[in-house]
Amino acid sequence: MVKYPNGTFAAFRKSVGDPTFKKNQKSNNYRKNISFSDRGMTLEQMINESNKFYRLKEIAVVHKKPTPIQIVKVDYPKRSRAVIKEAYFRQESTTDYNGVYNGYYLDFEAKETKNKTSFPLKNFHEHQIVHLTECLKQKGICFTIIGFTSLNRYFVTPANMIAKAWWTQNKSSVTLTEIEEWSVEIESGFQPTLPYLEAVDYFIADRKSKNGKYKI
Repeated sequence: MVKYPNGTFAAFRKSVGDPTFKKNQKSNNYRKNISFSDRGMTLEQMINESNKFYRLKEIAVVHKKPTPIQIVKVDYPKRSRAVIKEAYFRQESTTDYNGVYNGYYLDFEAKETKNKTSFPLKNFHEHQIVHLTECLKQKGICFTIIGFTSLNRYFVTPANMIAKAWWTQNKSSVTLTEIEEWSVEIESGFQPTLPYLEAVDYFIADRKSKNGKYKI
């Protein structure tokens, strides 16, 4: 988990001279100190609710990408209802979400695990790693939201760190300690349910800093 200078993210943004600090400081106060992590929501549901909140508040526009499928057979048990009986993927999907925030293109994947000490890299596919790497080359803000569901902990991890680990020979997983070191940890709450843009703000400020940690 990242420890901000002087104990706060706001202090970090101010210290690196982030020009959007004053403008965004007010909008970042929407988060309430209320936890709704016991509602039994999946990570995807939490992100979808957060994206809806961000759009309604005109903070960001982020959508889940539809999975490209080709429908082969459809039954109509009722005139008002169609049931897909057979379909196949037309092409490999890339990542789960993309959109725009504060002038930056966002592209990210959401993954969760019940493991308590490590995250299996087999949860990623090669074409997803390649896609994220290509987006990074175009200066996009790319990351993975990793949920350790058994621990109720959520991390926003830069895509370049995941890609580096994925391409490392004989490395089948990353430890929780590594995730903590690489990531910004966020807490589930209310409006938004999962405030991942707080981590994105950190990555943006870090990118503008001469001594940035993440190099994204």
